[in-house]
Amino acid sequence: MRKSVDELHARRMLGGGPVLLVTTRWRDQVNVAPMGWHMPVSIIPPLVAIAVHPSRRTHDMIRSSEEFAINIPGPRLLDHVHYYGVVGGNEINKVEAGKLPTFAARRVIAPLLDHCVGWIECGLEDTVSIGDHTLFIGRVAAVQVDDEAFDDVWLLDDEDARPLHYIGAERYSALGEVLYAKVRTTESGAIDAPAPADDETPDDVERREQEQFERQRAEAEAVEKQAQGQAAPPGET
Repeated sequence: MRKSVDELHARRMLGGGPVLLVTTRWRDQVNVAPMGWHMPVSIIPPLVAIAVHPSRRTHDMIRSSEEFAINIPGPRLLDHVHYYGVVGGNEINKVEAGKLPTFAARRVIAPLLDHCVGWIECGLEDTVSIGDHTLFIGRVAAVQVDDEAFDDVWLLDDEDARPLHYIGAERYSALGEVLYAKVRTTESGAIDAPAPADDETPDDVERREQEQFERQRAEAEAVEKQAQGQAAPPGET
């Protein structure tokens, strides 16, 4: 059943992506803050963007240092991530108070947080004011990953090596099973799959899958017969 909700819920509906821990350093000050609003914006050159409210300490730190580091936490850091979001960086050194070990980055001066599943170091490429936030666009300078978590794609084999996702308030999630998509089309180019039925029962699902299997088998047999009919007679190859 559909229902209308407040327009401000759009930001929550578009959330659910990996939560980032953005670390910054300016002179003798360091800070860490969770970020839920982010995206890649270019492949070549590699650029990523994070949206930060001007009232946040991270905002001033990035403007001053012209760089930032992205730490991608897994489920083991759930409570740390929430702590970093609740506590303000103007009152306390959150990097020290969070008690997570840090290590030196390769290309930026901001510290990297240990026990994460990925790290992205960025130099500030551009700054864009949009609405009530600032979009900081970073040029990727170095990337490191936990090899049990990422190999061209997120592996999801180890529950502790999956990126943590933020879905609103104090609620978080992690990626679960891997779903493999298949695209089959009709001769006209339309998708060869029915739309899900609102009241589809398990028997309906089984029947639909059986019909699809039989249709695919018939198509394969037809292709095989056609290939046999077009085969050259012996001695003509």
